[in-house]
Amino acid sequence: MRKKVTIIGAGFVGSTCAHWIASKELADVVLVDIAEGIPQGKGLDLLQAGPIEGFDIQITGTNGYEETADSDVVVLTSGAPRKPGMTREDLLAINADITASNIEKVAKTSPNATIIIVNNPMDTMAYLAYKVSGFPKNRVMGQGGILDAGRYRTFIAKEAGVSVEDVQAMLMGGHGDEMVPLPSFTTISGIPVTQFISPERLAEIVERTKKGGGEIVGLLKTGSAYYAPAAATVQMVEAILKDKKRVVPVSAYLEGEYGVSGIHFGVPVLLGAGGVERILEVPLTESETALMKKSVELVTGSIAALPEKYRSL
Repeated sequence: MRKKVTIIGAGFVGSTCAHWIASKELADVVLVDIAEGIPQGKGLDLLQAGPIEGFDIQITGTNGYEETADSDVVVLTSGAPRKPGMTREDLLAINADITASNIEKVAKTSPNATIIIVNNPMDTMAYLAYKVSGFPKNRVMGQGGILDAGRYRTFIAKEAGVSVEDVQAMLMGGHGDEMVPLPSFTTISGIPVTQFISPERLAEIVERTKKGGGEIVGLLKTGSAYYAPAAATVQMVEAILKDKKRVVPVSAYLEGEYGVSGIHFGVPVLLGAGGVERILEVPLTESETALMKKSVELVTGSIAALPEKYRSL
């Protein structure tokens, strides 16, 4: 029997996740959205690409949750999108209600699923999903670090004039403006990145990476990024379904790691069939530690700003 992945939200990110999953033949896909006809239409359209692209999976579009039963992985992308001038925190109150409602439903229909949160503010929504679902902490996580690392690697490869495949980078911290780059763990085929790029130029690349999502929002004007966010999400889905034991940055619930407890926060993890199977604690430089502490404060503040009904869970 094939695996099943439910994607909540049939917008650009959700439908592109479905596209990547289909192209890799990872699992059957259930695409859920409140808009009547949208998930059904997109699901049918993608299904009809199967004979052309050569993938044999089932893709179902629905407005309900019956079809999602017994999913192996649930990806939550639904929520209000960022608009120009809007921060991720501006979305907090709107997306908290959307996240809580959806997670309550899938927790009932797929009690053994692993949940991946994509909507923003991502770390806060991952924390909320963990509390609402009641799932073990290893099965509720947020996607952000892989996306930020992808942007970071892209800019480094362009600057150094090398293949993106040869750039390895690790990040920590909250998604986006709160990300903490780790230059001490950034290499090009094992060679320190500082052998290719000056510290000053690297700092500029870091700043561009932090604002990577906002840069795309500003260019699109009526939407936000979806190709790279979807690709990053599907890398996580693949690692879980195939038990690949990937070492990647993921927003995981911390209980003392890095001296932090009670929040979801981006850290290096071992990602496999058991979800977050291990949180990897790496030595940080003094400057990296300072940035991490600032990021912790920002994520903690965002969680504290959740409506009271969620803070008391």
